[in-house]
Amino acid sequence: MRVLVIGGTGFIGRQLVGRLVANGHTVHVPTRRYAQGRELLVYPTVTVLEANVQDDAVLQGLVASCDAVINLVGILHSRSGMPFGADFDQAHVQLPRRIALACKQAQVTRLIHVSALGASTTGPSAYLRSKAAGEKVLQDIFANWSDGHCTIMRPSVVFGAEDQFMNMFATLAKWFPALPLAGSKARLQPVFVEDVAQAIVNALQNTHTYGHTYDLVGPRVYTLGELVSLAAIWSGHPRSIIPMPFFIGQLQAFFFECLPGAPLMSRDNLDSLTVDNVSVNGIDPILGVVPTPLESVAPNYLNK
Repeated sequence: MRVLVIGGTGFIGRQLVGRLVANGHTVHVPTRRYAQGRELLVYPTVTVLEANVQDDAVLQGLVASCDAVINLVGILHSRSGMPFGADFDQAHVQLPRRIALACKQAQVTRLIHVSALGASTTGPSAYLRSKAAGEKVLQDIFANWSDGHCTIMRPSVVFGAEDQFMNMFATLAKWFPALPLAGSKARLQPVFVEDVAQAIVNALQNTHTYGHTYDLVGPRVYTLGELVSLAAIWSGHPRSIIPMPFFIGQLQAFFFECLPGAPLMSRDNLDSLTVDNVSVNGIDPILGVVPTPLESVAPNYLNK
């Protein structure tokens, strides 16, 4: 099968591409900058294309050349707006809409879309509301296309050797004697990046997954405070966690937003932490994945 992976040069994408190749698929990976996809060229059946998927004509051509599409695009920060800002709208709502319409026009009937655990139109953060809006767009388009088959994946926070979650807290522990933390009681169910990739690969040609939405989570629920403490310990820099009131965290996040570059933590990120990011049922057995414990993986890459 020829598979177009949009967002294939990212953290999840790099794992996914390798597993698709191992399963006999030919993979096309568009990227704005060719250099970002060079490491994928070690795979003999991967083509990296310098292309702007925000251009409708370009996107249509990319989709038409493949048999299935996987959309991994997601961002954590956006300009403010209600119900969500313009950047979230473009990445999480309009791009999925355009991908689905391109699929329909080209009669590419298989799409897997990666959303986020906790996505809700009434969610506390613009991030979660925009993810829900993207899901709704796809559900509406595929509901009126009898030949089209969409599957939505909702991962919790994803961990792995190149993550920006556990690694970030390990780095902070290296430089600070104690770690002030807002939202320390927030509950999360981290999922291993390789499990996410494998679930997508397994679902790709499984007709029983058509039209369904699946939570992707690990085997255990943690508080954010527990995760930060574990990251510090496993990196060799055990630190005390100092819970902060939410409003202090908001002030701290506002300060981060004022600094150049992507903020370490935004106010919208904190808003996401006001609801549990966990799944009642865990990973559906139909996806053929046994979730990997955080403890069996994270100490190995955080201690380097």
